[in-house]
Amino acid sequence: MEELLSDGEKNAKTVTCQRCGSVVLKPNNATLVKKEKFLPSMRKKTEGTDAGGDTLQDFWLVTDMYTFENVGFTNTVENIKFLICADCEIGPIGWHDLSDKQAFYVALERVEHK
Repeated sequence: MEELLSDGEKNAKTVTCQRCGSVVLKPNNATLVKKEKFLPSMRKKTEGTDAGGDTLQDFWLVTDMYTFENVGFTNTVENIKFLICADCEIGPIGWHDLSDKQAFYVALERVEHK
């Protein structure tokens, strides 16, 4: 975990999509936070709708949606928009609660760090 952090608990490495390698965040643009959240499994829509999911705890917190290099948002589901890769549409890689306009979360386990 320490190799992923720079001074000030920011991301030291570029955050990329696991599938296509597209850049999601550049270094020093997100802060590591611990927050428990259930995210649905990362499957294409054509692979079925009952895909299960994972409860994750380590997230990169981004406070401005314009900080992202390449991210898309799903339709709203119970006041939550899920974050996906804008290039290959794999996801969710994170989430955004519409009640908090300055908090976008990217799951460390759902992205690569280069």
